[in-house]
Amino acid sequence: MLRRGLGLAAIIIILDQVSKYWIVERVMRPEGVTDTPFFSPVRVEILPIFDLVMAWNRGVSFGIFNNGGDWNWLVLSVLSVAISAGLAVWLKRAENALVALALGAIIGGALGNVIDRLRWGAVADFLDVHVAGYHWPAFNVADSAISIGAVLLILDSLFTRRNSDKN
Repeated sequence: MLRRGLGLAAIIIILDQVSKYWIVERVMRPEGVTDTPFFSPVRVEILPIFDLVMAWNRGVSFGIFNNGGDWNWLVLSVLSVAISAGLAVWLKRAENALVALALGAIIGGALGNVIDRLRWGAVADFLDVHVAGYHWPAFNVADSAISIGAVLLILDSLFTRRNSDKN
């Protein structure tokens, strides 16, 4: 189970970082602008309810603590690594593939966002879903993996029978 979970984590980190490189360095940076990755002149409409945008999140999910504090990137990075280490211990003890994959998704997503914080001091968010003028906060591949992993853990806890006769 450990290899499955860590393998998925590695795949998520790679997909996350490749997608962020493409967005930050190719899609959102106009020709000739090289001074900062925080320049974002572009909104690319993909579907009537889905755009590519450039948003920099210095906080956590949904922009919580997105106040631009000088130490946010470091504190959140250390916290994310510590939580990922705890999840890796859980992963080592995982009893089924669903839990292993869920934990791998969360670990991969968390570490993908840590890479952003270390590289830019903020997490690059670029997926924008909106309906009737209401926007979901911009997110990225790592955020999606964390959310899907959390949902899978909840589903496992609700629908998987545990043997309570373990002695």
